Amino acid sequence: MPEGVEVSVVLPAYNEAATIEETVSVTLETLDSFLPADSFEVIVAEDGCEDRTPEIADELAAADDRVRHFHSDERLGRGGALNRAFEAARGDTLVYFDTDLATDMRHLEELVESVRSGEWDLATGSRWMPGEEADRPAKRGIPSRGFNLMVRTLLGSELRDHQAGFKAISRSAFQSLRSHVKDKHWFWDTEILVKAQRRGFRVKEFAVDWTPKGDSKVDLVRDILGMGSQILRVFWEIRVRPYANRRTGLVVGILLSILAIALMFVYLDPRTVLAEMAGADPVLVAIAAAVYLLSWPIRGYRYRDILGELGFRERTGFLTGAIFISQTGNLVFPARAGDAVRAYVIKARRRVPYASGFASLAVERVFDLLTITFLAGGVFLGLAAFGPEYVTGLVQTLAGGAGLTVAQQQSARTAVLVASGVGLAAIAAVLAIVLSARSDRNRIRGLVEWASDDSYVEYVASVLERFVTDVQTVAANRPAFARVGLASVGVWVIDVLTAILVFVAFGVSLPTGLLLAVGFFAVSVGNLAKVLPLSPGGIGLYEAAFTVLVVALTPVSPELALGAAIVDHGVKNVVTVIGGAASMVVLNVSLTEAVEGSADVDTDSSSAVDQP
Repeated sequence: MPEGVEVSVVLPAYNEAATIEETVSVTLETLDSFLPADSFEVIVAEDGCEDRTPEIADELAAADDRVRHFHSDERLGRGGALNRAFEAARGDTLVYFDTDLATDMRHLEELVESVRSGEWDLATGSRWMPGEEADRPAKRGIPSRGFNLMVRTLLGSELRDHQAGFKAISRSAFQSLRSHVKDKHWFWDTEILVKAQRRGFRVKEFAVDWTPKGDSKVDLVRDILGMGSQILRVFWEIRVRPYANRRTGLVVGILLSILAIALMFVYLDPRTVLAEMAGADPVLVAIAAAVYLLSWPIRGYRYRDILGELGFRERTGFLTGAIFISQTGNLVFPARAGDAVRAYVIKARRRVPYASGFASLAVERVFDLLTITFLAGGVFLGLAAFGPEYVTGLVQTLAGGAGLTVAQQQSARTAVLVASGVGLAAIAAVLAIVLSARSDRNRIRGLVEWASDDSYVEYVASVLERFVTDVQTVAANRPAFARVGLASVGVWVIDVLTAILVFVAFGVSLPTGLLLAVGFFAVSVGNLAKVLPLSPGGIGLYEAAFTVLVVALTPVSPELALGAAIVDHGVKNVVTVIGGAASMVVLNVSLTEAVEGSADVDTDSSSAVDQP
């Protein structure tokens, strides 16, 4: 190898047997046209190829001492391959570009000299400079524009194009930024550009002529799951983390918990709520709250049993607190994002991997849905068999009877429809879990690899495989399956008893049998209805389902039924929020802290993806 190398050009190559020889030849010829002899090298960073690229690269390196070949038996990802090659490169100016030579090579001199001269720390070609935009097909152009807009908006970059494979960086800048760039895949060059700007490095962006070659490499798994999650990770790291700590996070978490209670009054008339609550017996309402509180240790015991089957032994008290915090999060955040809070809490405090945390939570959720589905279904079948007039009354109420307003009728129909769909889905999920537990086959990897052929798929497949395996582990142990099922029944029986006590607090007098039947049916269908995150904490849907069923099956007026539903749901949410706030203090965890912890997901499976 010649001495005095100033410029190292890295060609990241994956299955490039058809083009790598020509690419190396054009690169050497172009470099030789403006650089002193023996002042440059070309490194083929071959990344776990499955074709003849390694053999061809060996031949090229043997024929020309300016060419080097770095081989990897496993996929490192583009960022991983570039990190490895740049570390071993001999030049002070480090360059890379895509091997398809989509960028016109007449721009190579400007790219290299911008950094080699010392005027700039980094240089990057751009396909989207104003007035110099490349002619890109929509399949490539639209996703690229959207991605770059997100990077500029969320990450504060001043560049127009972050993903163009045509970049140069000084060795000193690379060494300074190397430890701060976490991604080792397609987001690597975007992250290095964003963090270079934030650290004051001089970054030059200049327009290049670019011609798309070959098929588009837009990839569902990589671009949506990978790139999107990486943008959010860096956003949290540079925009939020510097201003967040446990103390401020705890304060924000408690304030958000209080907001959860206030949200009830956005969806419901405060005057109605206060009037109905004023008419209820406060002693019975307080007793109802105390009864409901008893269900939480059972939830903790059940979750301990589920995690125990996965090999994680934890105390019931800690797990009860984690559940309190996550359920409070579900009242505050949309789309049941509080579930991710629980996964973070047990990861951060007890080192339970995210995949196992989400798998255990999925098992718990399925048991909840299955339990209330069978409670509702059992009562409905009983009514159909021994009191068909009740079923007739329900149908007539949904069709517009019993003095309900149009809005209440529409809400009730939506609630019952959602409850029916969720119940059927719960039954299907249990059947799938039981059947999969009887088989040692795990088809997740094959399914994910069918959807994508990118290196990022290895990470996604490894996480999903672990998730499915954990679910199968719990389902395969019949005693544990039975214990979890019995605990679930206990949780929801207490939930129903809470509602019945609230109902009685309003002075309702019904035969015991009918009161129990209506309580189990209304509460079960109401909870099934609020599974879909159509409103915070299911507020509105629960009340609609509860009200219409009570009105259809009893002589209770719609106003009284709605008042009981509001107070019942309110009591449960207040207990949840108070328990969540107390648990945040005891466990020293905040809702906002959980978002920061999501960046740790990569470390759980890094060994499966980023082999050195």
